[in-house]
Amino acid sequence: MQKNVHEGHRKRLKSRFLEEGLDGFDDHQVLELLLFFSIPQKNTNVLAHELIEKYGSLSGVLEADPKDLITNKGIGENSAALISLIPALSRRYLKDRWGDRPILNSTSKAGDYVLSLCTGRTYEAFFVICLDAQCRVIYPALAHEGTINQAPVYPRIIVEIALRHKAHSVILAHNHPGGSPNPSRQDIEATQNIKNALHAISIQVMDHIIASGSKYTSLAEKGLI
Repeated sequence: MQKNVHEGHRKRLKSRFLEEGLDGFDDHQVLELLLFFSIPQKNTNVLAHELIEKYGSLSGVLEADPKDLITNKGIGENSAALISLIPALSRRYLKDRWGDRPILNSTSKAGDYVLSLCTGRTYEAFFVICLDAQCRVIYPALAHEGTINQAPVYPRIIVEIALRHKAHSVILAHNHPGGSPNPSRQDIEATQNIKNALHAISIQVMDHIIASGSKYTSLAEKGLI
């Protein structure tokens, strides 16, 4: 009887999603629905509540380290992989929506593009977006990914990336996980060092964009490039 109750609930929740989408769902219901696909024939409602309570929010669960997720009772390798897949899949989806070689000829376009690269990243990541002469993206290279709030970037690495992809110019970008998109003194100094190194080989730094959550800051707009 208990099994039939769970099966009926699963069917109702899936049908509701197919008819209405996720807009009317509570966060725990979204996670509960997701866990249906890795935990067969079991009640995932309580587990969804427990995970959100532990990690603070739905996004906190989705961005949790899979190795940490597995330590929770009821979460196996399949569930941890499925949960961790969502942010990575979101980035892939957003990147695909931009197309192969989007033109980043304005701050707003560049900022939105950087936000799509940084979606769901819990560690600080530094990108070198290589552009051609028409400001089309050649390749968004991940130059470094570090621990939280620490992604050291060396000008030599940036120069190598720009030369490898035959960039006419570049946009630098990195994220501040859980913080402010405002540049630090170290951000400004690093930008100037990279700009000087690239200037020596006739490659221009168009901007350095810092993303945090759904917001970004352009150093070019602030006159810091």
